[in-house]
Amino acid sequence: MSETRDITIEEYDYPLPDERIARHPLAERDMCKLLVRTPDGEILDKIFVDLPELLPANSMLVYNNTRVINARLKFRKNGDGAMIEIFCLEPHQPVDYAQSFATTESCEWLCFVGNAKKWKQGMLEMTLMVGGKTVTLKAAKGEPVGNARIIEFEWDGGVSFSEIISAAGEIPIPPYLNRATEQSDADDYQTVFSSINGSVAAPTAGLHFTDRVLNAIDKRGIERDQITLHVGAGTFQPVKADAIGDHEMHSEFISVSRSLIEKLAADPTPYVIAVGTTTVRTLESLYHVGCLISQNRWTGEVPQWYPYEIIHPALSVGKSMEQILKWLDEKGVDKLVASTRIIIAPGYRYRIVKGMVTNFHQPRSTLLLLVSAFMGDDWRRVYRHALAGDYRFLSYGDACIFL
Repeated sequence: MSETRDITIEEYDYPLPDERIARHPLAERDMCKLLVRTPDGEILDKIFVDLPELLPANSMLVYNNTRVINARLKFRKNGDGAMIEIFCLEPHQPVDYAQSFATTESCEWLCFVGNAKKWKQGMLEMTLMVGGKTVTLKAAKGEPVGNARIIEFEWDGGVSFSEIISAAGEIPIPPYLNRATEQSDADDYQTVFSSINGSVAAPTAGLHFTDRVLNAIDKRGIERDQITLHVGAGTFQPVKADAIGDHEMHSEFISVSRSLIEKLAADPTPYVIAVGTTTVRTLESLYHVGCLISQNRWTGEVPQWYPYEIIHPALSVGKSMEQILKWLDEKGVDKLVASTRIIIAPGYRYRIVKGMVTNFHQPRSTLLLLVSAFMGDDWRRVYRHALAGDYRFLSYGDACIFL
């Protein structure tokens, strides 16, 4: 593990001109460029609509069905009229996402607070229309948690918190786009398979998929399945430490169905292609959940450095999945709900994921470390090719597939 911990983030830097960051997606999502790196290292330039024909016949495509919420709530303070922005990160009470969104009077969320110095005391209020009703939303400060704070929301009108933030909030586009949220982002920043509310950032590799591409994948007989990982604001958190061993990974909620775990327990295991780094993190975390259960160490979260421990058991994927299935039986539940802090960096051994569809990531990011763990230093050649080939970078940019 020491070799991985000693990696310096400076090794994962590259020059990214500002003009190469895509500010908006293409009008036709699936007509973006697609860089293909084959198993033997060849680089091909394709279009995303070509993806179905590029997938191995025996593969299973797994994507993230999370949906981005309107996490940015902007209140005007009574008195001086100062703007206070409350950025909802994750539910605190009730802690379950579905329960929190379904509440109809009050709930608590962990939030970032912008312009907090202007909010010394008292409640913030806003009046909004929800389903034809006039509703008053109030926010009160709770305890600080790190650089965030618990915010207590209450409202009238008998509407759900899901309806409240849909009406009151804004889609939180990535900070590196350096622009305000626009009306178009409400659709542009959601995948076609988004269905489970909870993310504050989109699983952007999924943005390229259209019904046309999904239908072509189905016609080829390639299986599709889904997981849920609610992307947190930590996905944009830069690695400020020189050595990655000093970087603390954020925790993210994951949910995986029993049926997918059963498929992964099959012999031989399927050729899994993950759509996006969030799906990669979920699937790889799943393997380590089974290992933790086998050691009687499962507490509900995969620790950041667990995969690199010397005492980590060398279970097969099938055996690990069997441990989870046994645990689900004991609990009488049909899906695994957990959280993960896993960091995937060079030195990590991939267990489940055989291929990934992803975007081009920021310099000095944990996502670039994840890609490097998959293909080694060849990421440099791939990124040089993309920069020379006029590919568009980051969330609204072009795509790549690594096999």
